Parts: sequence; structure tokens; C-alpha cells
Amino acid sequence: MPIPLTVQAMTRTLARDEVYHTIKQWIIGLQLAPEELLRDHDIAERLGVSRTPVREALRRLEDEGLVITSFHKWTKVAAADMDEAAQLYPAVAALESMALELAAAHLSAIDLAQLGKLNKALEQAIKQQDADLAARLDRQFHAVIVEKSGNAEIEKLLAGLLPRLQRIELAHFGNQLVARQSVTEHAAIIQALKKGDVAGAAGILKKNWLS
Repeated sequence: MPIPLTVQAMTRTLARDEVYHTIKQWIIGLQLAPEELLRDHDIAERLGVSRTPVREALRRLEDEGLVITSFHKWTKVAAADMDEAAQLYPAVAALESMALELAAAHLSAIDLAQLGKLNKALEQAIKQQDADLAARLDRQFHAVIVEKSGNAEIEKLLAGLLPRLQRIELAHFGNQLVARQSVTEHAAIIQALKKGDVAGAAGILKKNWLS
């Protein structure tokens, strides 16, 4: 799968971060396929930058598990391995349920209302069979909880794990709709939080990931 053709050259001052985020999005969105060879010269030419920020971006993505390198031989996109997903799901479930336990004391009525609105919008997106929107709303729902936890380390860990999981899901299951079951479980999380049942809400959230 080639490097996307419709890419604008980047400004020199912002090249480092822009290159990193662009290549990362190509990998997560499967514009660059699992196990595809990555040539820094080709990427640099397409983005209109030098090879230096491309090499830096590829090193960062290797640290995040999205790129693999054989020293002085090749650099390629990491495989989208379901065995890896089997390890990622429990890790994400544990971290997000912990985030919810920390967030509970900081979730205001406004925050709970926002979660409710996101979940209703998710339900509507599923009814309209808008897979992209449904996936985005699902991520936004979970992001509210993680942000309200106030724990930067949990947020950082999830930021590294979730893109890897998202790419594997997309590679193996395609752009399918978020399950309707998620809407029911999200609603149950909100109701548990309103009742002050933090442990119950965390348990449902963990189930939401593991199911």
C-alpha cells in the first residue's frame, strides 16, 4: 500500500511533530499496511521535508510499538497481531477502570450530562450506520472519563496502547460499527455513577472492554 498521494508539504518549523503525527495516522488508519516497508527517503520526499524528522518520527513510533526495525536492513510497519490484541484488551480495561475510580469524585453533573449526550449521539450514529462517527463518539466517551481521572500516567499509558489496539481492530474486523451493546453498557456506567456506585461503574467499564 503506497504512501498517500494527497499530502501537502509541511512547514519547516512544524515538521518534526507534523511528520510524526502524519505517519502515525497513516499506520493507525492502515494507509500504511501492517508489515509494509518504510523508506525514509520516499516519505520525506512526499512530505516535502528532510529525512531527519522522518527518521526521528520512525524512532518514536518504534518506541510505541507501531514500527519495527532491523538494524541497517529495513524498517517496516509492525504486524497487526491478534495475539497482541489479546494482551492489550485486559491492560486497557484495567487502566480505564482505574481511571474511572479516580475520576468518580471529580465528575460533575455537567460531566455526566456530557457522557449521556455522547452516548445518545453514539446510539444515533449506530442507527444511521455511520461507522466512523460511532467509533469517534465511543472514543470521546471513554476520553472524558480518562481526562477526569487527573492521572497523567494513566492517560500517557492509554495514549500508547489505544492506537495499537485501534489499528489491530481495523485490520482484522474492518470499519464495523461499534456494537449496540456498548450503548447499553455506557448507559449503565452513567447510572451507576449517578447512584454513587463507583465499583459497579468500574466493573461495567471493564466488561465493556473485555466483551
